[in-house]
Amino acid sequence: MLSRVRSYTVQMCAAAGFAAMSWGSPALAEGPEFSANVAITSDYIFRGMSQTDENPAIQGGFDMTWGLFYAGVWASSLDFGDAVNGCGQPAGTSGDCANLEVDLYAGITPKLGPVELDLGLIYYAYPGAKDLPTAELDYIEIKGGASIKPTDNLKLGTTVFYSPEFTGETGEVWTVEGNAEVSLPYDFALSGLIGKLSYEHNPGTPNYTYWKIGLSKTFLEKFSAEVAYWDTDLTESRCSGPLFQCDARVVGTLSASF
Repeated sequence: MLSRVRSYTVQMCAAAGFAAMSWGSPALAEGPEFSANVAITSDYIFRGMSQTDENPAIQGGFDMTWGLFYAGVWASSLDFGDAVNGCGQPAGTSGDCANLEVDLYAGITPKLGPVELDLGLIYYAYPGAKDLPTAELDYIEIKGGASIKPTDNLKLGTTVFYSPEFTGETGEVWTVEGNAEVSLPYDFALSGLIGKLSYEHNPGTPNYTYWKIGLSKTFLEKFSAEVAYWDTDLTESRCSGPLFQCDARVVGTLSASF
């Protein structure tokens, strides 16, 4: 954190950095652009945790970009178990805990020299979920990311997510991710991701690290297939429960964008 005593040098550096940031205003005159995506995956993994009880999921979304601004909606099928075992509802409650996730997001992507920033907000919604009064599944995250391409074939990035009240009313949560992607011949790409999720005030829920290594192939311009390995550092006892399995697994995904 900067000292309250601001030197002339600090002010000049800040001004120079602001001037170097590209806000993309000329693109606003061109009007917004729209795209859509759809995917089927053998297991919906979110930060190392299965969201579908290790079963397949159907996913899709719509995006709008306008200069440096973006907004979109994305949805996925879920399997959080029945209302009693998945959401902790009283015995005798019928129905599923949650079977649909809908994410709403918006942000900006300014550039600071060769670094592309991503500053945004994400709202995770679970329509029709059997929430308890003190354990609502819906939550909000603030996102701040930065990425750079040292070479034409290599992209590196890091993202920080912060939720003031994480899903299930579990308090403040910080998530930090680092990722890399290498473009390979014949439209293949090798990607890697490592993240750390930390609960600030919930000692009963362990912090953990998760990672992913994936190989993807783009074909017919709009289609992509990926095979990815996921794992976490959580103990076997934590990962062998009836829901949200987090042990090692291989996931296949077929997606298309339009």
